[in-house]
Amino acid sequence: MKILKTLLFLLIALSGFSQIYDTDMLSKDFHKGRREAIRKSLPENTCAAVFAGAERQRANDTKFIYHQDPNFYYLTGLNEPNALLLIFKEEQTFFDSIKTNELIFVQDRDAAKESWTGKIMGRTGVATKLGFSKVLINNEFADFKIDFDKFDKIFHLEFNDDVRDDKNDKGDLYSLIKHFRLKTASVSTKSDNQSLATWLATLREIKQPEELILMRKAIDMTCMAHAEVMKALEPEMKEYQAQAVVEYMFKNQGSEYVGYPSIVGGGENSCILHYETNRKKLVGLDLLVIDAGAEYHGYTADVTRTLPVDGKFSAQEKIIYNIVLDAQEAGIKACVPGAEFRAAHKAAIAFIQKGLMDNGIINNPNDFIEYFFHGTSHYLGLDVHDPGTYGKLAPGSIITVEPGIYIPSGSKCDPMWWNIGVRIEDDVLITAGEPEVLSGKLPKKVEEIEALMKEESQFNKIK
Repeated sequence: MKILKTLLFLLIALSGFSQIYDTDMLSKDFHKGRREAIRKSLPENTCAAVFAGAERQRANDTKFIYHQDPNFYYLTGLNEPNALLLIFKEEQTFFDSIKTNELIFVQDRDAAKESWTGKIMGRTGVATKLGFSKVLINNEFADFKIDFDKFDKIFHLEFNDDVRDDKNDKGDLYSLIKHFRLKTASVSTKSDNQSLATWLATLREIKQPEELILMRKAIDMTCMAHAEVMKALEPEMKEYQAQAVVEYMFKNQGSEYVGYPSIVGGGENSCILHYETNRKKLVGLDLLVIDAGAEYHGYTADVTRTLPVDGKFSAQEKIIYNIVLDAQEAGIKACVPGAEFRAAHKAAIAFIQKGLMDNGIINNPNDFIEYFFHGTSHYLGLDVHDPGTYGKLAPGSIITVEPGIYIPSGSKCDPMWWNIGVRIEDDVLITAGEPEVLSGKLPKKVEEIEALMKEESQFNKIK
């Protein structure tokens, strides 16, 4: 009977954990393996501290949807705020009874709060679902006895200065950071806020097999969404209606969020690199740049296509578009292991310089910077601009290749080129051989785009 009661209690406790409905999340073994990788980087007799991401206030008493700090998620799998992870090189003993090489401080469960915002994991959930052997409640950290003076080095990331203080919660992120600083104030010379970021960037640059599965899903969702908007696009649509098609398709396929605010810029707005207003009415002569990516289980895609609103590229648009396409294809070919990170950028520049010169848009090769003023690549993963070493390309790394040409009104060239903005972006996996274009299923040649735009979309029936 006693055993039965114990099992019943355990079942009730387990049923109280925050609900995880997806079955393809990263495993607790993945996150544990990432912590072990950091532990291997730690010198003898040192420790590392990683804090959860901050909650952001939207207005009054409304917060933005919470998004975990990617480094904290990478190491823990926890998607809840107000938490602290401590990783020790060697096993430590606390209170003569706690023996562990890592500690995590998390929010306690509160039935009243959970009736408003949903269940959280709490101590038992984090231990069971995320595989931590020692879990403490965050408000215990203030009085937790830990002698940081015994360590030769204390590694942590740089602190953000925009964390709010909930004066009614001594376990919130503000308090965790405050008490960490107080506990390490006497040994500030041992503090290192650079090395941990470098180690994490090195790890996150090379994707593990489990990560690649999620990246492929996010990118596949994104390709389907871009293809649908190609079919749906027509004159008189608003930029935000094209955005709605893309983001509906993301959500309908299971994406939790957009990976970044969708850029949907037509006409003159196609020449604005990070345009986000998305309110203009589109006309037939406009080009539309759509830079949008789905986020799936924390991992984001980043894909851009440029479309003629009326379904047909003009002669001038086609010239600029094909210069960018040639530049992008040259950049992708340069994405081989051992190449320097900027190899794709250098390859793209050569084609853009020649194309602009051949068409009289510039007279000096160095003037290309007037119309192509950003880098061609960045790492991609848990962040849309993921950290990495920016050294030699290595198998397992995912980067973007996204050259562009932007010729705003008033540019020093023939007005027939004005307000033509083109960017083409794909997500590229570095392999041991040829690069794999993960977003390669999405059309990008002129004739392919024009053909797909002739097809009818389900969204054209919604008026």
